[in-house]
Amino acid sequence: MSLLTADRVVTGEQILAPGWLEVRDGRVVAVGAGDPPRPADRALGAVTVVPGFVDMHVHGGGGGAFPAADAAATAAAVDFHRRHGTTAMLASLVSASPPDLLAQVEAVAEQVRAGLVAGIHLEGPWISAHRCGAHEPTALRAPDPAELDRVLAAGGGTIAMVTLAPELPGGLEAVRRVVDAGAIAAVGHTDATYEQTREAIGAGARVATHLFNAMRPVHHRDPGPVVALMEDPRVTLELITDGQHLHPALYRDVCGRAGSDRVVLVTDAMEAAGMADGAYSLGGLDVTVADGVARLTGTTTIAGSTATMDHQFRQALAASELPPDEALLAVTRQTSVLPAAAIGLPPVALAAGGPADLVVLDEQWGVTDVMKAGSWVALA
Repeated sequence: MSLLTADRVVTGEQILAPGWLEVRDGRVVAVGAGDPPRPADRALGAVTVVPGFVDMHVHGGGGGAFPAADAAATAAAVDFHRRHGTTAMLASLVSASPPDLLAQVEAVAEQVRAGLVAGIHLEGPWISAHRCGAHEPTALRAPDPAELDRVLAAGGGTIAMVTLAPELPGGLEAVRRVVDAGAIAAVGHTDATYEQTREAIGAGARVATHLFNAMRPVHHRDPGPVVALMEDPRVTLELITDGQHLHPALYRDVCGRAGSDRVVLVTDAMEAAGMADGAYSLGGLDVTVADGVARLTGTTTIAGSTATMDHQFRQALAASELPPDEALLAVTRQTSVLPAAAIGLPPVALAAGGPADLVVLDEQWGVTDVMKAGSWVALA
């Protein structure tokens, strides 16, 4: 058993200043404000403790990408993001041909069962060619019920989320099949109209994949998917707050209009996260990273990001115009509690009975320590 104290503990539900928590066998057994019940085993000092980050949209990092050929390569990407505070993530797969997609799902499903990642996110291939972003155009297709059933079966319950374009032929039926299989249907990479998006939500879609990005833009006579997704309280809204995908004003606007508890921050990171500028690959497409920004080679199309969740945390705090404590609690929830809830993970708030997954942040919101399942992570 270990008792930790800090100047500030953000449980995900409240801010305890000062605060303490007790950890045993990988779980939090008690948490409280003020003086701890006994002397601390470790006094963390002038830091802020928050729940471990949950990234529900990430393609890789640290030179590793999903799907990795073996568990060691997957572990390299997971370990990189863990050192930046991400204690749970989905492995996001980009569009691929039918046989390749099936093989990728089978491979990553084994890694989910091994505990390396929390689940699979299929970003495509059932997405719009008009809004494909950094997806191989020849791999895109309308959802075929038989293929969708084969892929979901191959995942064996490990597929947590499927991003698709509901306007495609068979799109609404695909939403229903995904939901019936126990996964989350997400609207993204879509040229859907406002009305088509509302139909998708009615069919069970509950997540907006990186809202604004790779979507039909808002027009005053054609509000499109963005408005439909924002106005329905059942929909969780992904935002990429890396400073490249969105203007900070849009983060504030979405939080203000839709409510901060409907927003989750994601990285959409690819293998170049944490690596030097240069040449990389995403789903078989050539990517060039310059000044930390990943783009399809020879184009201006952004190809994922090189961000980490601690970066997204800092960017959102800087963009928020809420009072400091309100902003801290909101962003903490957007990086941990809310994404976990959106994809059906057990609660990650720092509370008795919850996982001992936490991030220690200094006064500049830099990561100084990470705990996963009660064990400290080696950051070097």
